[in-house]
Amino acid sequence: MATFVKFHCLHTDIAAGTHANAINASTDTLKAYLTNATPDQALDSVKADLAEISAGNGYTAGGVDIQNSASKSNGTITVTATDVTITASGGTIGPFRYAPIYNDTSASDSLWGYYDYGSSITLNDGESFTIDFGASLATF
Repeated sequence: MATFVKFHCLHTDIAAGTHANAINASTDTLKAYLTNATPDQALDSVKADLAEISAGNGYTAGGVDIQNSASKSNGTITVTATDVTITASGGTIGPFRYAPIYNDTSASDSLWGYYDYGSSITLNDGESFTIDFGASLATF
């Protein structure tokens, strides 16, 4: 499983209230999308900073809702998400190497972090790819 890397802006955005609803497991919608552009953990802060792959053949522009929720326990907030499977249909999807997570509810589409799969991937017609969030997406 790929490791989740938080963008530096995430904690600042949480403190500023950009992600307040997601942290409270309320109404913010987090999405995963695919890119082959290398993320800059220190400088990238919004979805527009990382070019998304072309839509089509089973991939939808804007990515996929990851059905996030959050829980609080003893001062720790744990954000969980539902694994996402993308299947190529009618042609290829990609290439892509990264799966960034962003807040689709915030006006700026603020980034949370990304998964790095180590090398570029192209899905051929009929092939599937799963973004596996493990036990939790992030803890604070």
